[in-house]
Amino acid sequence: MQGHTTAYIDDYPEFDNRKILSGDTYQAWPVHKEYNSVAPTKKLQETNDELGTVAFLIIKNDSIWYENYAEGYTDTTLTNSFSMAKSITTALLGKAIKDGYIESLKQPVSDFFPEFQNPEFSALSVGDLSSMSSGLDWDEDYYNPFSVTARVYFDEDIRKVVKELDIVKSPGTEFEYLSGNTILLGMVIKKATGKNLSAYLSESFWIPMGMKTDAKWQLDSKVSGMEKAYCCIASNAKDFARFGKLFKDHGKWNNEQLLDSAFVATATTPRFEDSPEYGYGFWLSNYKNKDIFYMRGVLGQYVIIIPEDDLIIVRLGHKLIKRKEEEDHSPDFFIYIDETYKMLDNDS
Repeated sequence: MQGHTTAYIDDYPEFDNRKILSGDTYQAWPVHKEYNSVAPTKKLQETNDELGTVAFLIIKNDSIWYENYAEGYTDTTLTNSFSMAKSITTALLGKAIKDGYIESLKQPVSDFFPEFQNPEFSALSVGDLSSMSSGLDWDEDYYNPFSVTARVYFDEDIRKVVKELDIVKSPGTEFEYLSGNTILLGMVIKKATGKNLSAYLSESFWIPMGMKTDAKWQLDSKVSGMEKAYCCIASNAKDFARFGKLFKDHGKWNNEQLLDSAFVATATTPRFEDSPEYGYGFWLSNYKNKDIFYMRGVLGQYVIIIPEDDLIIVRLGHKLIKRKEEEDHSPDFFIYIDETYKMLDNDS
């Protein structure tokens, strides 16, 4: 009843949240020697104005090369990650495997939740959840108020909702983007580790990576206390960017191997030949003949990583250019890359 027709970037105060603590040791991003020396291109400025971009970063060679904020937002303002959280949940999966809580990507989900053992199909694995190939019965519709996706955004016990799902296709055979996969993956990680997702995220990444601020992860309710693993981490552009650097650097942070490099390589490689746009928790593209992987949120939240050029682009904002049904990537994704390279060319 506030005039919003869907979720919005500042909606986290409307829900119960759990803190993701950042610790006492902040690791500031280095500032590039050419910091903010190049103005945004006309096309980038027009796109940012039209789509309501509130934060835009270009990180070159692990240094802040360009940054800009709008509408009163700053480098510490918390906004909703939306589905960028799926990439972070996959990072938690990799950490749980490294820590020995989960055997591998092939471990059956039924080891943790026996109700997902279906004799009609091959075993549903934790890797199937991360790679969006579970075969679960789920309606991925963000705008239909009666869809299960809308229901879990407001439901007070998302675990109950997910446990009612059926497996209707053979798992591990084809890509189908379903938020229910990541909810169930979060449930598996919580059960395997015995820790809530926010606490495990804090100790695994937020503290070791020297995040600037505490973050918040939306819960379904105080009573259930389950994080919405498929979305809804409220943080800032510079801290989201650190996950881009972590995966760009093969899971290593300050000479500490937080994630196994083989897991990172798997996550950022297509699982299915006929679905090259997705790996495990990350979107993939070969635009400009470059191997690109990225985190993506429903309103145009992006952390775009282009390893061969040691480049990370972060964009947070209110809207995106909606992609057509046959398109794997939204048009604004390409605009942000094109205009960033034009700015870098102007500098050189």
